[in-house]
Amino acid sequence: MNAATPARKAPVRRPEAAISLNETAYLRLKEALVTLAYKPGEYLNTAQVMERLGVGRTPVNQALHRLSAEGLVRIIPRKGAMASPLSINDALELIEVRLVNEVLCMRLAAAAITEAELAELQAIAEQFEAAAQRRDAMSVMNLDRLFHEKIAAAARNAMLQDILSVLHARSQRFWAISLAAEGHLAEVIEEHRTIVATLQRHDADAAAEAAKTHVLSFKASMLNSQR
Repeated sequence: MNAATPARKAPVRRPEAAISLNETAYLRLKEALVTLAYKPGEYLNTAQVMERLGVGRTPVNQALHRLSAEGLVRIIPRKGAMASPLSINDALELIEVRLVNEVLCMRLAAAAITEAELAELQAIAEQFEAAAQRRDAMSVMNLDRLFHEKIAAAARNAMLQDILSVLHARSQRFWAISLAAEGHLAEVIEEHRTIVATLQRHDADAAAEAAKTHVLSFKASMLNSQR
């Protein structure tokens, strides 16, 4: 090597353990928020969160900022973080935006979805049914999110996929509330079956109508839960 040539530095690698801790803190804190273990409007004491999750301050802070971007947490200057408040007006505004984007997504997915993606979607729908029968609320919510993520990916529109990711994240706490609505899970199971069937036929109009029915069913369960 020429003496005038500076030595090339080895690339800096993030420790795998640190990555794992950050992700663990994020997933566990998100689960606590979407299942309403932390009540809407409740302040999150960093030391208590660290103790609850069994991780250090840095992973907790990273998790809080990720969750803030998803709308699940509010970072308040000089006060810390709080679980974002919920209101029926927030839910109704969210549903309006979801309705437009879910219908568009379903139309695009009906045209582009592959046989492999359809098989994955069918498997997720069946796992959702099994989790509902077990009354496993966290699995139900995770599988519902995954169901919609797969459809969003099948639409082949990255910007729409990003928008829906944020909307689904914000919907999950309302979904936890809507689980209390009598008979709603049975409705969702049937709606998922209809969605899969319309996508299997590549019927854009029917798929769009199925998406509309699904979102409005969520709206009805939310309104029922407030009575």
